[in-house]
Amino acid sequence: MSNFVSKGKEEIGKLLPPTIFFFVTLHLIALMRSLMLKGTGIPVVSSVVVTVGALTLGKAVLIVDAFAFVNRYPDKPLAYNIAWKTAIYFFAATFIHYLENLYDFWKETGSLIAGNHKLLIEIVWPHFLATEMLLVAILFSYCTIREIIRVIGRVVA
Repeated sequence: MSNFVSKGKEEIGKLLPPTIFFFVTLHLIALMRSLMLKGTGIPVVSSVVVTVGALTLGKAVLIVDAFAFVNRYPDKPLAYNIAWKTAIYFFAATFIHYLENLYDFWKETGSLIAGNHKLLIEIVWPHFLATEMLLVAILFSYCTIREIIRVIGRVVA
């Protein structure tokens, strides 16, 4: 049982830093968006949706980090690892985001192919592209901070 508990603590310890980072940044973006949309009648994203997004991004980072090819450039300048990891995390997060949206349309239509078709027709492309641009900026910031910490070392109090 203690092995199970120690493994659980280890996994939670790995999940917390990226999840907290994404939780804070996504809530800041949601706040800015709600301030910009105030008075327009356009619905804003709830805190629950933002929290689920942060958990999804945190888990995507953990899943991608489990693959050996992620740490491809450990001895090269930081820019290599930052760009490489940002791209990988971006594609993983975009894929997971797509699957989440596809699931809703799949339930609605009853067919995976019909759900995918309806998703591609009904998606609001400017909103999707704006979300993807913010996602790249957030992931780039995360990878930069993380790589600097990796090279310099963790601050131990």
